[in-house]
Amino acid sequence: MAIDNGLLIADVMHARHAPKRHAFRYKVYYLCFPLTRMHELAKAKPLSVNRPGIFAFYEKDHAQGRAVPAEGWLRGLMREWGLTAADGEIVLLTMPRVLGYVFNPVSFWFCLDKAGQLRAVYAEVNNTFGEQHGYWCFHDDQRPIGQDDLLTTRKVFHVSPFFEVTGEYRFRFAYGEEKLGVWIDYLKEGAHVLSTALTGKRQPLTTRTLLAAFVTYPLVTVKVVALIHYHALRLVLKGIRYHTKPTPPLAEVTR
Repeated sequence: MAIDNGLLIADVMHARHAPKRHAFRYKVYYLCFPLTRMHELAKAKPLSVNRPGIFAFYEKDHAQGRAVPAEGWLRGLMREWGLTAADGEIVLLTMPRVLGYVFNPVSFWFCLDKAGQLRAVYAEVNNTFGEQHGYWCFHDDQRPIGQDDLLTTRKVFHVSPFFEVTGEYRFRFAYGEEKLGVWIDYLKEGAHVLSTALTGKRQPLTTRTLLAAFVTYPLVTVKVVALIHYHALRLVLKGIRYHTKPTPPLAEVTR
């Protein structure tokens, strides 16, 4: 049986507003599945779980590289942060390894209540230096997150060498069974300097849909890294200042 809505074909957009404008778009595909059904991923051949394959999902690609069960790890984090309202499924949005390689700029863990309402989101960010950091997004009273709600976190983790580690992120989420959207704005001293968006339509995860995505968007994980370096070169040519990487934060998670 296919995992319903387990594959997301997404449009990704980045738009830099200052000090010089620079924008681009590209299409990618993601796995989007409840952690309780993780081991059903392998029914969509040739996708494997925690072992090599043309496509593969590895739990150790998450959780700060710890080889631990993904669901148990995240529920442990939820307990540490007192997230009691998110007592339902956890749905992970992430890119699989393709031919053994993956780089996820950010994976999203959607934490639902038993009624299927979104209560919290864990944004798991990776940079090209092999470091990982998590940002929690939820309301103080843990009420459901609506698609017009804005959730703010401090920026503490180095991602782009063309931005300093200062300012704040403003998240917005639209979680649905058929469509999904994530919007992240970066603000520095109150000024809006970067907009990003990930939007797409969910479809069943089957052998057919996965192979169709592979053919339509070949070597997607390599493509993401190639685009990062290509646009970095364009920013250098535009004269954008380069910042050296600071020491990563001691805490693994920020809100």
